[in-house]
Amino acid sequence: MSPVIETEEHKALRSAVAALGKRYGRDYLVQAVAAGKPPTELWSEAGKLGYLGVNLPEEYGGGGGGISELSIVLEELGAAGSPLLMLVVSPAICGTVVSRFGTEAQKQTWLPGIADGTRLMAFGITEPDAGSNSHRITTTARKDGADWLLSGRKVFISGVDIADAVLIVGRTEDARTGRLKPCLFIVPTDAEGFEKRPIDMELSAAEKQFELVLDDVRLPADALVGDEDAGLLQLFAGLNPERIMTAAFAIGMGRYALAKAIEYARDRTVWEAPIGAHQAVAHPLAQAHIDLELARLMMQKAAHLYDAGDDMGAGEAANMAKYAAGEACVKAVDQAVHTLGGNGLTREFGLASLITAARVARIAPVSREMILNYVSHQTLGLPKSY
Repeated sequence: MSPVIETEEHKALRSAVAALGKRYGRDYLVQAVAAGKPPTELWSEAGKLGYLGVNLPEEYGGGGGGISELSIVLEELGAAGSPLLMLVVSPAICGTVVSRFGTEAQKQTWLPGIADGTRLMAFGITEPDAGSNSHRITTTARKDGADWLLSGRKVFISGVDIADAVLIVGRTEDARTGRLKPCLFIVPTDAEGFEKRPIDMELSAAEKQFELVLDDVRLPADALVGDEDAGLLQLFAGLNPERIMTAAFAIGMGRYALAKAIEYARDRTVWEAPIGAHQAVAHPLAQAHIDLELARLMMQKAAHLYDAGDDMGAGEAANMAKYAAGEACVKAVDQAVHTLGGNGLTREFGLASLITAARVARIAPVSREMILNYVSHQTLGLPKSY
């Protein structure tokens, strides 16, 4: 099946999730943000309906699909105005890494709960002094008998307050070379020496951001996910879905904003005709729609390649999809606000808060400049500048 043409099953999933999203809508999320609460009701219902775990194996309570299906779930919830950020983190990154590389015990412990929404895992890679350079990660794990001792700091980690554990990217020393290599550890949020501090964000989101301090957190041997010598492979197995799902988040948000603007442009009459009849209003909205559709095609390609097991091809496509979706989302939100004029900045119409939210898709999980670097080096074969 061509990745650019959706199957009947995909269309049915899209329709069903859209119906769930509409039942909750933008108002639900706005109220959750105002109350400082996570979107628990929507998360729980999506879990019960099987949407949170569509990408996870059936033998562990999942739907047996892939990132193709999970990206549909996030995009449609976003298009309804109620995206779930933790879909990017818990089932897409952590669920994927555990299902691909975890031990049988880790899979049994975590995947059924991640799939039905009763357990949640956050993801910790970003550090205050490392930024986009993951080679500068200083969170380190050292052996202490059969245990590990993990120390370091993480920043901009989503949803730690509602997570049961955090999948932490640390580094261990290679016994042969003495060099540090990446490894992934499941760290319970109630572990001794684990401290979380909320970051005060201007961004309006139901999910909070945290700084983590890990002070000799003692972990059993089985906290390590996968092979100690294959950490890099395992890490990128989680980062490609993260980029694809960030694209889905951005496309859904862009679609939501665009739908609001189209509705307004059809109804708003200042002279004789609705403002949507004027090309200066209509054409930018048409361009925004085209850009979102193009970004979705690349996202579908990336998801298809990833689900087919082509990690290299998926890496390139996932980065391109995330770049395209971030740009398309920012432009769609900006044009939507502009279409409404002063109304675009009112609380009543609810678009102004999306200006900040849309900007996230250009920054996280990797900046557009780093994606351009990736494409320059990996795709075009140009020399590195760093």
